[in-house]
Amino acid sequence: MGKIARLLRGKLEDLILAGVTAIPRAVSKLSSDQSSEGPVSLNDAASPAVSTAARSASDTTELKPKQEGRLAGGVSGAQVVSDLFSLSQHPTGDRTTPMPCTPGDRIKALQQLAERVAQCTRCRELVMNRTQTVFGVGNPHSTLVFVGEAPGADEDRQGFPFVGRAGQLLTDIIVKGMGMRREDVYICNVIKCRPPGNRTPQPSEVAACAEYLDEQLRLIAPQFICCLGSVAAQRILDSKLPMSRLRGKVYEKLFHWGAAKVICTFHPAYLLRNPEAKRDTWEDIKLLLREMGREPPSQKR
Repeated sequence: MGKIARLLRGKLEDLILAGVTAIPRAVSKLSSDQSSEGPVSLNDAASPAVSTAARSASDTTELKPKQEGRLAGGVSGAQVVSDLFSLSQHPTGDRTTPMPCTPGDRIKALQQLAERVAQCTRCRELVMNRTQTVFGVGNPHSTLVFVGEAPGADEDRQGFPFVGRAGQLLTDIIVKGMGMRREDVYICNVIKCRPPGNRTPQPSEVAACAEYLDEQLRLIAPQFICCLGSVAAQRILDSKLPMSRLRGKVYEKLFHWGAAKVICTFHPAYLLRNPEAKRDTWEDIKLLLREMGREPPSQKR
């Protein structure tokens, strides 16, 4: 078996172990009365090589939840094959930078990335108003990452995400709702600087910080991502849909480190203003727990 074939087989086996059972075939341009071919089974060693095709533009907004083990989002076969050979490499194109393979390497790489973030001056308004950047906190080896929107006043002052009233509510969700410790998970935000007046991050700011979040997640390589609020959900899922249409579902997304399950729910700050939404958030958390193979503390025997 050739070197490329062995590498591809190894990547496919990694996806199978991650719980992915099928990927869509590449879809060529078809007329409206033609249908695309079915999914490519990852368990079928005789599956033919997938052809190249452009991903439909509508896939970036009309995401589909997990169904029968298929990848949501309509990823093309060509894109999957390309990603298979770069899952353990730098997402920005530097294919000479391998993913850290030891706990020490991962921690060191995150520290170095945090130092880069601290020196960032890409967003003039944010730089002029920040006290410090807010990188992330928690277990860098966790299988679960919570991704929020942006630091607030308390976070900007202390240098850690989710330390104000919204942070206390998130802690309650993790500890009381999930039966976990806050230090068992990893917590970060889409952007690393506080927007003036705690306003919603602008698209240009989200784009400027995208490299940092992508690298942060690549280094941690979580199996589960919980998006807190629409800014995080739209960023992670590359979608423009509102939270009302994104929450309550499980999305399987192929990242550069492999496949991860994504669940979206309301931001804790939103819950402070709209307590009636806590019921929906609890349903989302129970969905997350089921996917993780855990039970809420109140349901444990």
